[in-house]
Amino acid sequence: MPTGLYGIEHSNRDANDHWGKNCFNSSFPAAMASYMMEHDLPAIYIKLEDIDGELKTVSTEISIRDVFNCGVKSASELSFNFETVFEPYQQYSFDAIDGIDLVIKDLNGNYLSPLEVKLTVLPTDSTSRQTEDKWGCELVVRSATTSYCALGMYDTVKNDARDVREIFEDACAAIQMWDNDYEMTHKMPRISQSIDTFERKYLDKQKPLLMQTIWKTQGKSPLLAEQAFDIVVWSDYAFSRLFVDASYEIAATMSRPMRASARLARCLWELSKSGKIRVVDIYRQMAFGNQTDKEFAIGGSKWRQYVTAERITRPFLHKSVVNDIIQPGYIEKLSPERRFDQTLYFTARET
Repeated sequence: MPTGLYGIEHSNRDANDHWGKNCFNSSFPAAMASYMMEHDLPAIYIKLEDIDGELKTVSTEISIRDVFNCGVKSASELSFNFETVFEPYQQYSFDAIDGIDLVIKDLNGNYLSPLEVKLTVLPTDSTSRQTEDKWGCELVVRSATTSYCALGMYDTVKNDARDVREIFEDACAAIQMWDNDYEMTHKMPRISQSIDTFERKYLDKQKPLLMQTIWKTQGKSPLLAEQAFDIVVWSDYAFSRLFVDASYEIAATMSRPMRASARLARCLWELSKSGKIRVVDIYRQMAFGNQTDKEFAIGGSKWRQYVTAERITRPFLHKSVVNDIIQPGYIEKLSPERRFDQTLYFTARET
């Protein structure tokens, strides 16, 4: 039974599920990524580099094949598994790890890539008041994303566990209570510096973590811009800078970015000692009075500081690509009361 979405032939969602609330927001980006892969169109890639002794994010490009880790396989030879556990990471946790938005597998059941998926509008309300070259997107991050960031980072350096432990030992070994606000705020500068040391040493190990599909509107209008769609892929190391960069200062209380940094350091340190942790317990214990499901949010202007690609001003894909990604007749399955659905619903009748 066809799904109505480009490239998604094999999935743990049935044909109708893709169009439901909270499902279309990840199914559509997966279909767009498949379209870009089949047409050899690279995504924007935000990765971390050491530039003159400073860790900075840079905007480059990456093949969707590398994002999916699928080699020469076509989209029809892949299985798109939504809100699924990436089983290769389960070996690092005693408790059951969370699922991630999209797990790519081949048709033999081999796990290829775990990806968090975001669908975000460009511009935000606040950045729409600025010149177009300063428009940005908001990014709301779940705790599941940062836990996968930690597990994925360790997975690539597990053979260097002793060296990883040495990097974090001074900052982490003296901590008596990881959930103590006063102690942790005063330890954050050293914790942040240890993450820097780790990332600087293992920069060549970074890999895609978050796939952010952007849809550009005509300012605050609900109508799509002429050049409307693109994909921004964040490496795990680049993604971590969204919270590590805001964690160096000693503050009165633990902020959300500081909490995310402390969790990352603790996961890497404890994994380097034993190879297996209780990741869910770590995240639940280190709540610091905040919600445990939402990790942090990045506003449009700050997002634009990290995503400097010129393609943001003029996204790769024309708005008419909707008619290639969504097969004829399926646009009627959308719910126009939802903002993105409404935009697609009416734009498709223009193109």
